[in-house]
Amino acid sequence: MNDSAGTPQSETTVLQSAMRGLACKCPRCGQGKLYAGFLTLAPACDRCGLDYAFIDSGDGPAIFIIMLAGGIVVACALIVEVKYQPPYWLHAVLWLPLILATTLLPLRAMKSLLIALQFHHKAAPGRLVDRSK
Repeated sequence: MNDSAGTPQSETTVLQSAMRGLACKCPRCGQGKLYAGFLTLAPACDRCGLDYAFIDSGDGPAIFIIMLAGGIVVACALIVEVKYQPPYWLHAVLWLPLILATTLLPLRAMKSLLIALQFHHKAAPGRLVDRSK
């Protein structure tokens, strides 16, 4: 099988692609770095040369993280409120760091996971087909 550049591409399983994503590595070779900064993508893989211009993860990673983190933090805050009824300032001291930890720490890995799965499944924008031919 060849990729878009015409070079041979070995078949990878969804699990292998997911592991490459969670490791923040190139979705094609699994060796090169995906990021140039915290969430800034590199222009291309430094190992295999895959151009990262095709990548568009959009808001998907942030939405997944917000939903998961929101459930965790709200559940914890409700349990603490019902059980101990602390003052409001203590809620701020407790939950602001938890919110930051549960949103920022997994965001990079979630973004690269979705990028790797996008590459694995060859996801692309939809196109209209001209059926008149």
